[in-house]
Amino acid sequence: MKDTKKALFALVAVAITIGYLWQTNRVVTPKEATWNDMLTEARMGGYRIISTDELWERYEKDPDKMLLIDTRQEWEYRTGHIKGAKNFPIEPTWLSRWRNKGTLEKFLGPDKERSLVFY
Repeated sequence: MKDTKKALFALVAVAITIGYLWQTNRVVTPKEATWNDMLTEARMGGYRIISTDELWERYEKDPDKMLLIDTRQEWEYRTGHIKGAKNFPIEPTWLSRWRNKGTLEKFLGPDKERSLVFY
């Protein structure tokens, strides 16, 4: 009876370990974001979406009134970016955005009147 309990306990421990390893190491394929997903997130965040034509018009008129932020990794930024854009690499996850919130506020500066363009 004592050996049976030990064997059962060991079996349960192995099953829990295997289940934990399977759960934490499985491949999770993220859902591809759609245009509607992006619009919904922008609305929830209080952002305004503009067309590339409108962006170009504003940029040509007065590039100092907007801050272009290239959110790609630094090595991608170095390979080429829009003239005048600043690099602020960030992963596209809520956790990364939350973690970098203070850094982002400092990076954007005190001017609340200029347009921010993230790409």
